[in-house]
Amino acid sequence: MLIFGHRFIESKNFYHVQSIEAIQNTPPSSTILVDFNEENLDIINHARVNSMPLAIQVQDITQIIYASSFGATYIMLSKELCKTAQNLADNYLFDAKILVNIENEDEIEELALLGIDGVIFSNAIIKTNS
Repeated sequence: MLIFGHRFIESKNFYHVQSIEAIQNTPPSSTILVDFNEENLDIINHARVNSMPLAIQVQDITQIIYASSFGATYIMLSKELCKTAQNLADNYLFDAKILVNIENEDEIEELALLGIDGVIFSNAIIKTNS
């Protein structure tokens, strides 16, 4: 299981951006995080064309499929969607890893037992402005 942002485990950060210009304010080889919506398709395509690691925050099953099709490295979502997302990832052999946003380390065991690829705490996400 992947664990990002836990106080015991060193891990990389995710840089939440809202524009292509904001990417310039991230360290080299950063993982870019965007919310899935039509307004962010330019950022998603920019990251894909430039072979940047990309995490896409999704809200529903259709967006999970889109995120995989866009070549996301990580698909981030709520606990409510995680089992369905992991089943889709396993069934369709997604390259992307499924990450669940969590706030409490007690949630790790539950998600591990469900077979979820990984978890991310909010302190691993850095908001980046242009």
